[in-house]
Amino acid sequence: MIKASVFVDQLVAQGTTCFTGVPCSYLTPLIDEVIGRDGIRYVPASSEGDAVSIAAGVWLAGGTAVVLCQNSGLGNMVNPITSLNDPFGIPVLLLVTWRGRPGVKDEPQHALMGRITPDLLTLLGLDWAVLPDDGDGAAAALRTACESIRRTQRPYALVVSGDTFGAGPRDASVPPTTGRPSREEVLAAFLAVVDEEAAVIATTGKTGRELFTLADRPGHLYCVGSMGYASSVAHGVALTSPRPVYVLDGDGAAIMHLGNFASIGAEGPRNLVHIVLDNGCYDSTGGQPTVSSTVDFVATARGLGYRDARSCGSCAEFAAALRDAMVPGPRLLHVPVSAGSMARLGRPTVSPHDAARRLRRFLTLP
Repeated sequence: MIKASVFVDQLVAQGTTCFTGVPCSYLTPLIDEVIGRDGIRYVPASSEGDAVSIAAGVWLAGGTAVVLCQNSGLGNMVNPITSLNDPFGIPVLLLVTWRGRPGVKDEPQHALMGRITPDLLTLLGLDWAVLPDDGDGAAAALRTACESIRRTQRPYALVVSGDTFGAGPRDASVPPTTGRPSREEVLAAFLAVVDEEAAVIATTGKTGRELFTLADRPGHLYCVGSMGYASSVAHGVALTSPRPVYVLDGDGAAIMHLGNFASIGAEGPRNLVHIVLDNGCYDSTGGQPTVSSTVDFVATARGLGYRDARSCGSCAEFAAALRDAMVPGPRLLHVPVSAGSMARLGRPTVSPHDAARRLRRFLTLP
């Protein structure tokens, strides 16, 4: 296992002044180490493509940035890697985790990307190597990567497999969320109000897991992957089905693809209610902070065409807003919640494949 503080020291010695990306639990010790240090900056990116582009800007201004991400985020990186870094010859070091690695037990949403990660990196024209899980091996791999970047002026990826980094003191600098209701309490209030005939699309991570733990209904779809796209799925459902449609979104997921708000506002599905549960952090990957403290979701939704948008500071206020059926959608309800999750957190026992077909039957049968 690699000591995170030592590896960060080595990156800083190579000239790194900035780290940016979207968290993965495999990288939690490394990100916590960076956040807790003076003299280097951690920039929470909205998406992995955003992180690559931020790093490109840092390089253009004479600095050096490292991009941190899960391999699921390679999909978001393809555009800037192929149409920014490649034609402009802008180098960057990528630390990419290998979720879904063949032969290693993982969640179903990681299976395909896990199989194709090596081939995808190669197809993108990137030199890459698996980061050894011992200190000396990791130091040698980092030197090789940095030398390649200096020589070729091209991106290089170090692939992190499993729990490679050892944890140090925990300080992710998450803004305090005391005094807010828990996500579990808000979801319980939601289930008490929303009719079982409604369709509910839940975002990836602990939101979907908590909803399933509290109640599994035929109208529920748990987006175990595809971060940031639950609102788009709900948008498509609402355009096609006359049923009430609710999307349970998270602040990090909503920020990742804020453009979805514009599409929803432009089409204006009257049966869609967009709920953003905002705990200010990426709860599923270790609680690293999002940038939601500087985002006004209500003003954003109103500015992008939602017919109604409001913030709910309590479960009672949230329940009352849900019962207010006089206002047509699309509607946005922003609900600040506390960080952390329920004690007995389950996982959906219905597979993604079966859940999709269950919802299709639910929405299409009379």
